[in-house]
Order: sequence, then structure tokens, then C-alpha cells
Amino acid sequence: MFSTPLAEAIAEAERLVTEAPFIESEADLLEGLQYLAGCVAACTHLAFDYDRDHPFMQSGTGPFTKMGLDNPDALYFGTRVQPGREYVVTGKRGTTTDLAFQMLGGEYTDDNVPPSQAAFDDRELDIAEDGTYEWRVTPSSPSQLVVREVYNDWSAQRGHIAIARTDTAGTAPPPLTRELIEKRYSVAGKQLVQRVKTWLQFPQWFYDTLPVNTMVAPRLTPGGLATQYSSVGHFDLAPDQAMIITVPVSDAPYMGFQLGSLWYISLDYINHQTSLNGTQAQADPDGKIRIVVSDANPGVTNWCETLGHRKGYLQFRWQRLSRELTEADGPTVEVVDVDKVAEALPHHDTNKISDEDWRARIALRQQQIQNRMVG
Repeated sequence: MFSTPLAEAIAEAERLVTEAPFIESEADLLEGLQYLAGCVAACTHLAFDYDRDHPFMQSGTGPFTKMGLDNPDALYFGTRVQPGREYVVTGKRGTTTDLAFQMLGGEYTDDNVPPSQAAFDDRELDIAEDGTYEWRVTPSSPSQLVVREVYNDWSAQRGHIAIARTDTAGTAPPPLTRELIEKRYSVAGKQLVQRVKTWLQFPQWFYDTLPVNTMVAPRLTPGGLATQYSSVGHFDLAPDQAMIITVPVSDAPYMGFQLGSLWYISLDYINHQTSLNGTQAQADPDGKIRIVVSDANPGVTNWCETLGHRKGYLQFRWQRLSRELTEADGPTVEVVDVDKVAEALPHHDTNKISDEDWRARIALRQQQIQNRMVG
């Protein structure tokens, strides 16, 4: 059967998920199986909708196809490109905060972080008055082009982007063959197993060795964009504990904070507030943003919900920077009992939020995600 390699890969990926060493509860397992379904959908999309000679900007990561601690503020697009061929990337700049391009020399795997061959943002493009732009590139080796469109405000207007290979533009791929379909089923299966293995391994390199309930000083994101800094950590909180993270209001055009599960994916950011960016986060009068990470509701605007996760990942990102960040730009962390949150917040009276206003915040998230990510 054509689908046998994919079916066997799904079984192997399911085994990797169900045997993950960090699973402690039925909820952890179910989250992993939901994650696996998204991986299957993404890998079949990438394998069957791809043609090496007729590239197309695809999205393999989104709210329902998560991987790699996906940023709730970002739209991800990418394609593979071949050496010695000229490609033209065209688009129209939206009103989003950042539009960043990266050329990776290979794929992420469970034993390799691919080198970043080029990384820049749209400030290096010649953008016309109407927002349109064009970028031509001829890779010298097989590479992966990744484009990130990043929102500091979810109400911003999404742009659009397309790619063509100049020697094949205007032509069509050959008709399907049995060999091609067999290959695509096989490729989808291999990509699926590799995807699951990779993102189970990745946090062990960059997060798990850090002291728990701490965050590192801002640093250039490993293997990431030239203008992106990040601060990372991992938490372990009892149900009656809260983490208070304090960070200065940034002069960076984009700042985002998010929580992730041990599957190294974002928590549900549509129906819950598990992330905050520079527009969503409430700033205190002293120029500081104070985020409360907890399972129990502390009744404050900047609550980030752990959704029953005792353990997970913490990440700040700053993008489109024009200067280096220092430790003073980064977060400080304090763990307190949930019933002590009010006295630990110096501006608690202005941080409080009613149940009605909280529900309105979630309703706005749900609407804005559909406006910018779906369709």
C-alpha cells in the first residue's frame, strides 16, 4: 500500500510520544497525542503540497500544527530552495512590527541545529511607497528559507508574500506518477518521526540544564535571527504557587512572553492568556511589566495561565533591535504563594481585573487569532 510507510511512521511517532519521560498524568498524554495529530497534518501538508522546482511559501507551524515553542505573535512561512537557481521573493508589507528572513543550511534534527547562512529583517529591503518589495537570491547550497511575520499588536494588518524560481515561473510540474506519490508518503513519514524526535531533544540542550524557576539574561537567540534576543527558563510550580516575573518596558519594537509545555509547544493561546506582548501586557507606573505565572487565578491583568501544567517553559523574545540587550533589560523572577501575590505586587490596585473584563480579553484574543491566522 502507498500509505504503509506513513502508517508505520505514525505508529513510531505515537510510541515516541506515549513513552516521553516527562509524562506524569493523563492530561500530559492527551496533550501529546493532540500535538502528534498536528504534526501528522503539518508533515503531510509539507510533503504532498511541495514541488522542488515550483516553490510555494508554506506554513508548517500554526495554532493547530505546533512545534519548536512556536511564538503566538508570529506567522511562519518557508520553503526549500536549491543551489544555483535564482529565486524571487515578492510581497507587500503589512503593518505588523517585524518581517524577518532567514536562510538555514539544512533542517533541525535531534542531533543538529542548522547553521544560519543569512538573517535580516525588512529594513534591508527596498520597500516601495505602496508597501511592495522584491528580493532575489541564488543559494550556493541546499537551504531552507524561513520567513517570520511578527505582531506586537494582534490588530495589525497582515502582509502577503510569494516566491518563484525564475527558470520555472509560468510552467507547471509534470503529471503525478506512482513513484512520486510513493515518495511523498515516505517523505511525510520520515519528516514526522524526525519532527517529534527533534523537538523532544531541543529543550534538553537550551532549557533543561538551567536552574529551575529562573530566567537567563537576554542573549542572541541560538541559531536564530540577527536582531532577536531571548531570555529562557523552565518552571516547576505547585498548584498554590505563583511566579512573578518583572521586566522593564522595552524600547525594542517587539517584546513577547510565552509559556510552553514540556512538548516544547505553546500552551493554548487562543482561549487562554498564556502569552503577552508589548501591546497586551499592562505596564506599571514605574516602567516595569509584572507578569504572574500560576495555575490559580490571581485576579490580575497580566496573569499567564499554566493550564494545570506543573512544569513547563518560559520565553521572552525581543525583535527588531537596534542595540545590544544587557542583563538590566531582562527579567527577574520571584516565586511566592498564590495568596501572597497581592502584597508582592507594588501596584496591585491598578493590576486587578474583574471576571467580566477578563472574559472580554479572552474574547478579543479569539477574534484576533481568527482574523490574522486562519484562512
